[in-house]
Amino acid sequence: MPRPTARVLTLLELLQSGGTRTVAELADRLGVEGRTVRRYVDQLIDLDVPVESVRGRYGGYRLGPGYRLPPLMLSDDEALAVLLGLIAGRRAGMATTERTASETASAKIRRVLPRHIAGRLDTLLDALAFTDQPGDVDTPDAGVLLALADAVRHRRPVSIRYADRDGRRSERTLHAYGIVAHAGRWYVTGEDAGLGEDRTFRLDRIADARALPGSFEPPVDDDPAQRVLSGFATAEYRHAVTLRIHGTAEQIRARLPASVATLEECVPASGEDREATRWLRVELRAERLDWLPPVLASLDRPFVIERPDELRALLTAFADRLTSYAAAERPLP
Repeated sequence: MPRPTARVLTLLELLQSGGTRTVAELADRLGVEGRTVRRYVDQLIDLDVPVESVRGRYGGYRLGPGYRLPPLMLSDDEALAVLLGLIAGRRAGMATTERTASETASAKIRRVLPRHIAGRLDTLLDALAFTDQPGDVDTPDAGVLLALADAVRHRRPVSIRYADRDGRRSERTLHAYGIVAHAGRWYVTGEDAGLGEDRTFRLDRIADARALPGSFEPPVDDDPAQRVLSGFATAEYRHAVTLRIHGTAEQIRARLPASVATLEECVPASGEDREATRWLRVELRAERLDWLPPVLASLDRPFVIERPDELRALLTAFADRLTSYAAAERPLP
């Protein structure tokens, strides 16, 4: 049977999980009577833990807001979830420039894990495999990340010092709509107040972020993640490509995701059956075109190239190569 001290710590853990807990619920979880729960609460209060009493039909006990509790108590499953999150974050590049922070946090948690759960974790890590190698993705400064998050939440303009991909530096005033993690990088999207246009910036290229006086209203239909994906698909690259593909959006998105291409339904001609035609106009920008023929072949859907003519030539050459491969006799071993 657990000792009273162990039950008090369990009570603290239950209250740390958030919300208001009724006396009946706590008594059931601790295996004691209601008056014993009240005695345990008094012991926590004596230790300066701000336990609040909530009156009413749904009343009970809760922790006072904003209090940093010593100790932070994690169950075995919670500790494992935190450690796996730190490991996955490092692998995906979702970390701050303080690269050692996740490593020291992992070490601190592992030091206090019971031996049996530490052994389980080591077993898991030995069995765990990743499909890619840890990337060399540049990661943002923690101060920049938090400053931008504060600007998004409170709708405050923020001044940023930014270096573009060519190394050109500039200072901009940004109305930040949201922060987005995509493909191992952090991005902030919003309105560049100086240009009056929406822009997306990589956080690792922002040297400083400083809140400015005032406020702004984001668009009503704002979706930061969709804005970032659309920005990738419409970025100013060398080639503008327009196709018409016969298929569903799901079929096309399997090979040309939203970060690569935009889709628009083609309006059928007068008298045509909308379901029978089912053509979508696909537009994308690309610095090179040589990757598109294999992608279009893998779609295995009828398509029409509207532009550029260079893509037609590449597709013809690709088809000729496939035909020659198929016709070639297998060499003798």
